[in-house]
Amino acid sequence: MANKKPEFWESSFIKHQEMWGFEPSKSAVLTRDYFVEQSVKNILIPGIGYGRNAQIFKDSGITVTGIEISKTAIEMAGKHYGADMKIYHGSVTDMPFDKARYDGVFCYALIHLLNANERRKLIRDCYDQLHEGRYMVFTAISKEAQTYGKGKFISKDRYEVFDGVKMFFYDRESITTEFKKAGLFEITGIDETYPFFLIKCKKGEN
Repeated sequence: MANKKPEFWESSFIKHQEMWGFEPSKSAVLTRDYFVEQSVKNILIPGIGYGRNAQIFKDSGITVTGIEISKTAIEMAGKHYGADMKIYHGSVTDMPFDKARYDGVFCYALIHLLNANERRKLIRDCYDQLHEGRYMVFTAISKEAQTYGKGKFISKDRYEVFDGVKMFFYDRESITTEFKKAGLFEITGIDETYPFFLIKCKKGEN
């Protein structure tokens, strides 16, 4: 997760494990299928959490590297999914953690937790760590979510919705604005816990 109140994230992971379980998200399944179709061999997952969205890639023969701020989540990932997955302990706002280039990046339900400068940096850092002609996929919460416009107003389309968690709510226009220089080529609506967008980019498309 992002570097926002780490103590909140640490204390919430057991609750999130119970809520989300160990089944991968719809977005992870769709992204896995797409990455397999594109012969992706290794991926980076910023904000990997406790790994529920990582195993499906590993099961398809894709090497996974993660970034995660929560030590609790990293320990849970090792316990449930094995210790052969490299996970850097730190905030995605401190990327890059290595000089590697990846065939794919999958970033699930993270970017909307960041402020504008952090979002720009995350997109740029992920793009920079891709091989030319390869892919990154983000999921982001939509303005169609019932929580949009609720809570404390921070700035345009950004609200503190609960327990200090700040969210930026996307529409197609804001996605295009933020991702157009990162090879954006597809925006798809998808229903997860909330209405999300699945955002696909290809390095070299812009």
